[in-house]
Amino acid sequence: MCGFGWKVEEFHRETKQLTGMEGNQCRKARLIRNHIGCAILVWVRLKQVAVETSKSIYRVKHDLLDDYLRQQRKTPSVQMCLA
Repeated sequence: MCGFGWKVEEFHRETKQLTGMEGNQCRKARLIRNHIGCAILVWVRLKQVAVETSKSIYRVKHDLLDDYLRQQRKTPSVQMCLA
């Protein structure tokens, strides 16, 4: 029973830290449910990729951000004007 409880705690920690679930600023119940639902879907996908690649879920997210930043440095999607 303790092992199951630990998995629940792990899930809560990972969803809060990796998906931004706790950063929700919505006030309406429906929007809050939608936000939590999207956060859980993101967590499920991160967990799938982590298992497939034998990496931690934290490493998977970090690598995704690294790839995005590298791509943005090469070809920025927003051009900055210095005028």
